[in-house]
Amino acid sequence: MADIVIENMSRTIGALKILHDLSLSVAEGEFITLLGPSGCGKSTTLNALAGLDRPSAGRITVGGRVLYDEDAGIFVEPRFRDLGMMFQSYALWPHMTVQQNLAFTLDIRRITGAVAREKIAHALDLVDMDRYAGRYPGELSGGQQQRVALARTLVYGPRLMLLDEPLSNLDAKLRDKARDWLRDLQRRTGVTTVYVTHDQTEALALSDRIVVMEAGHIVQVGTPEQIYQQPASPFVADFVGSNNIFEARVLRRQERTLTLGLAGGIEILAPAIDGVEVGELVKAAIRPEEIVLGETNPESDPAEIHAVELLDSVYQGARHVLAFRLGDVEFQAEQAKAIAAGQTLHARLPREAIHVFAPA
Repeated sequence: MADIVIENMSRTIGALKILHDLSLSVAEGEFITLLGPSGCGKSTTLNALAGLDRPSAGRITVGGRVLYDEDAGIFVEPRFRDLGMMFQSYALWPHMTVQQNLAFTLDIRRITGAVAREKIAHALDLVDMDRYAGRYPGELSGGQQQRVALARTLVYGPRLMLLDEPLSNLDAKLRDKARDWLRDLQRRTGVTTVYVTHDQTEALALSDRIVVMEAGHIVQVGTPEQIYQQPASPFVADFVGSNNIFEARVLRRQERTLTLGLAGGIEILAPAIDGVEVGELVKAAIRPEEIVLGETNPESDPAEIHAVELLDSVYQGARHVLAFRLGDVEFQAEQAKAIAAGQTLHARLPREAIHVFAPA
């Protein structure tokens, strides 16, 4: 059952169109992430759900209740939307203790007394911050402040949780821990969650589904595996994970295989797709981890193997990023083993790992 339904939502300011006829359904209990670069419209979409920004057209329903319908003149104010929102800055009251921050959220909803104390205790227990109830935000670490902000978001049991880049203020090590903890919390509470980030690692690790946005459009919706392994466009392939994206001409087409010609006269094989014809110039992609580099010729299809000279090798801890040229096109591969630059190697580009994109 869909918990959130967005239909043909647009946002225009003057002559600038920020959102272009967005439509999206989110299932009850689902964790969905709006992913994209700065200016793509993801925060505008989140603010429209929260009621902090009014769209120019379209319709939004949550749990069957209409929160916004431009044609019907419906716009429900944020305080009546039964949702919790956590901002990037956390926005904790510095002069209030942890308990008072949560109590304030309940007080404005006229929840007081024993009921309020029970809800506060439950929310702080959920985020493992019950022993810090008497402390002020300034006495807490960044990770602890984040947990308090989440507890405040959840304390009154909202139907929907909206999170606007909540991990961006944490250092890398703490961000990794917080990411795992946040996913576990969402699974335990079962609250429908919409999360905004430009960080692909967060999106892949946290989400049931990812909504990739570009210039106010939704360009792909899918599971993390679908987004990573089956990108719908060169933009998605480039934005999510590392990718070698290159141009090639379709030289030949067989039932299941395309022969692509790279600049410099090299031919490679790729799976056949609909919508491309012999002679067309297309874009294609292969991820660095899919390329196999070796000092000896691997035992595989000779048509997938090419002699290359290693141009550069960059150490990145658990992996080495290796640069080489195939024809006139430079590629990167990743592997654990170090190889010195200048060596002649064999590169295998498995045809099933190459994604060809039909011309737009």
